[in-house]
Amino acid sequence: MDLLVAEPCMRVVVAGTFGPLHDGHRSLFEHALRFGADGVVVALTSDDLATETRHEPRPIPPFDERMAAVTDAIAELDEWDRDVEIRRLETEAGIAATDPAIDALVVSPETAPELEDINDQRRERGLEPLSGIVAPYVYADDGERISSTRIVTGEIDEHGRLLE
Repeated sequence: MDLLVAEPCMRVVVAGTFGPLHDGHRSLFEHALRFGADGVVVALTSDDLATETRHEPRPIPPFDERMAAVTDAIAELDEWDRDVEIRRLETEAGIAATDPAIDALVVSPETAPELEDINDQRRERGLEPLSGIVAPYVYADDGERISSTRIVTGEIDEHGRLLE
């Protein structure tokens, strides 16, 4: 697996559906911003891809709502004044596998194994492999991982507080 120590001057991508947005997503954004001195690309899944890639069926906010929430969250977290671009992601590997200007990918422990496949695709295209920046899980008050699904089902709020 190609998980490396990230250099501070890189162009970094972070990808996801990001809806509803929660503190786990904010952790991913913070890691991207911290290491993305040469810029950050947020690859936001299209509505179609968001639906196709769900492990469990659940309502997903429309792309424009998710983009507004991501834009607001990044603005709150960006203490480095990074150059941030939000792009629509149409395929799972998409931008990370095809953009030669990307140096690193921010992943969660759950998605870290996908980096190997993405780097294989990059090598096939004659591109340099990406470094991996692993952002740790963020846990709710009950010790379970915060997730959008748990928020949608009413178990927790976006900060991991239990709802009852």
